[in-house]
Amino acid sequence: MELIQEYSEIFHVILVILAVLTIFCLIRAVQGPTIADRLVAVNMMGTIVMVMIAVLALLINEGYLVDICLIYAMISFLAVVVLTKVYTGVYIEYRKRLEEKKKAKEQEWRKG
Repeated sequence: MELIQEYSEIFHVILVILAVLTIFCLIRAVQGPTIADRLVAVNMMGTIVMVMIAVLALLINEGYLVDICLIYAMISFLAVVVLTKVYTGVYIEYRKRLEEKKKAKEQEWRKG
């Protein structure tokens, strides 16, 4: 317990750094050039939040926060899986439309 109180200032600095990193990840998730960048940013935000909860559990000496951290890990994992599934479906639809346009141009070229 005394050791945690000695490192209290370090824990506060770590929490601030992690909060700034979370904001950077949020920016990447919003303006990421590719879908993969967005998915990685969302996954990274989930991981950072879990670390923040764990550091906060140490800082205020509350064991129930570790349970919340584990639950958040499961929810974060499921969110990334669902987002991946959604973006995969969007990509497949995009590829189908692109192939249909290509076939239409080929048929038009053959007629002309």
